[in-house]
Parts: sequence; structure tokens; C-alpha cells
Amino acid sequence: MKKLHIALAFIAFVLLCSSCEKVFMEKETSSDPVSTFEYLWKTVDEQYSFFDVKGVDWDSVYAVYSPKVSEKISDDSLFSVLGAMLNTLDDGHTNLVSPFDISHNEKVYRKMYENKNINSEVVVLNYLTINYHTTGSFAHNAIRDGQIAYLRYSSFVDAISDDDLVYLVNKYKNTKGMIIDLRQNGGGSVDNVWNLMKLFPSGTRQLYKTQIKNGPGHNEFSDFSIVKQPEHDEKTTYGHPIVVLTDRGSYSATSFFSLCIKSNFPEATIVGDTTGGGLGLPNGGELPNGWTYRFSITRTLDNNDNNYENGMPPDVTVILDPVQTAQGIDNVIETACDILLGE
Repeated sequence: MKKLHIALAFIAFVLLCSSCEKVFMEKETSSDPVSTFEYLWKTVDEQYSFFDVKGVDWDSVYAVYSPKVSEKISDDSLFSVLGAMLNTLDDGHTNLVSPFDISHNEKVYRKMYENKNINSEVVVLNYLTINYHTTGSFAHNAIRDGQIAYLRYSSFVDAISDDDLVYLVNKYKNTKGMIIDLRQNGGGSVDNVWNLMKLFPSGTRQLYKTQIKNGPGHNEFSDFSIVKQPEHDEKTTYGHPIVVLTDRGSYSATSFFSLCIKSNFPEATIVGDTTGGGLGLPNGGELPNGWTYRFSITRTLDNNDNNYENGMPPDVTVILDPVQTAQGIDNVIETACDILLGE
């Protein structure tokens, strides 16, 4: 845990220094539209971490968008050009913010929501049921004749306490397996990633490694920082097999959680669809004209050097069947139950 804190503190220090450097540089930079465009393009060119994974030729992007900017361009039009330029990165952690608008990547959001692998009404009516329980941020109930604990956790923004986990572990101690449903969980706090992992056995497993962009070249990164599992009190450990459900709407912190448990915990199986990705830490700054931006400046690899920025694949792929959905059956949950019961 100490090494983890040191690694995170180092990243925070680098980000702070980077932000301070921007403040001093911006005071010497003209705030006209052309200078603002050049500043943003160059900053992304030197600090963005996923040009290779995203397959983006940033010089070609410059050639497309630079001619669209002139000294007489309106603020609305400049915002549209800069936002469109950032959107070529296809990164959900990338935004432009002005006093009048915030840019979003339509392609990323369509991929997340149009390909969602869950029908909330079916889950609520036929699995959680009207008699479901609420403990902290979890909605939960026993399914398959009480043999399986089903937990729905919809956002890593929502806090998880040890008391919540102890209650759930005790309530479902006689079940044969647990399902943690993270479909359409758009992410949130990394602290809750560590907290949810407390349902798994404690230890100091190496979970993944991360680097921060630290030079102007597209392949210039710091040395790897190794992130290990924080130790915890075993009273929060469930002690039986667990299946985690994911889909394309499982983004950012949810992808981190999937990355942490995949291959590191033999008692865990990921079922459903590939996550939405988002394994880079975003950082931002201020443009010469006062607008702000953010984009990914780190990259995360698993222990075998795989980069899953574009999505963490499941162990077992199961896509929601519309025919069964119409009958009130969630075949993703049913497959998870079969795995846990060995059927």
C-alpha cells in the first residue's frame, strides 16, 4: 500500500508541476484564435498518451483543422473546431470546456450506450424484484432459489464502506457464488475500485503497471510504476466464486476494476461484453483564451504488457438475447449463474 501511495503521490507531483508550468507559459502566449489553436494542438501532441492505440496521425489532424481557424473566427466556431479536433482521439476522457459549452465525443458515447448489454427493467422486475435490498450503494438480492447473491453497483462515484461489505458477506455467506453487475457503470473514484476489491482475498498481488507521458515525443514515457493490491481485513472477503458483469458502458474505473481482477484472481470470472476502456488518467490545463481542456496523459498495461485502453474483454462473451429479454430473462445473468453453479 505504501508503494501505491508513493506512486500516486509521484504522479500527483508531476501533474502539479505540469500545471504550474502551463500557468507561466500561458502568460506569455497570445490569446487570439490562431495562437489558441496552435497551443492546444501542440500540447496534445506532446502530452497525449494514446496516439498509437487510437491509431491517430496527429500531423494529419493538424492539416485538416488548422485551415479552419482564422483571426476573425467567432468563439462558437472556434469551439466547434477545437472540440472536433479533440474528438478525433476517440477518448471519453477528452473534453474542451468554455463558459458556454462542453465538448463530448459522440462516437464514444454512442458506442457505450447503443451497445449496452443490460435491460434495467428486466433486472429490476425479475432479478432484484420489488423486494430487493439496499445496502449503501448496492441493490441486491438472492437469486436461483437463494443459491446466488446478486449485487447491482451502478456507479463507482458511489461510496463503498467496509461496513457495507461485511454486511453483504454475512448476509450471503451460505450462497454458492456472487454476481457483481457493473454493466453501464460509467466509472468514478479509484478509491471505490480498491474498496470493491475487498470482496476478494487479501494479498499484495501485482495488479498492473502505469506510465506517465513525460517527454514531447509520442513514445516518451516515465518508467513503469507497479501497482499492487492493497491489503485488507479478511472480514470483507466473500470466500466463494464471483462473476463480474460488464458491457461497453462499463468505463474508466470499471475498466480498471476488470483489469485488476482478470487473471489475478482465479475465483473471478468476467462475463458479458468488452468494457468501454478509459484506462488513462486524464489531466488538463487552461488555454490562452481562458478555456480549459483535459485528455489522457498516462497509460496502463496489464502484467503481460497488454494495453486495454480501447476496452477490457470478458472471459466469457455473452450478448443480451432480445428474444429472451422479451420473456423477462437476462441471459447474461443466467450464464453467470450457470458458471457459478457448474451447470
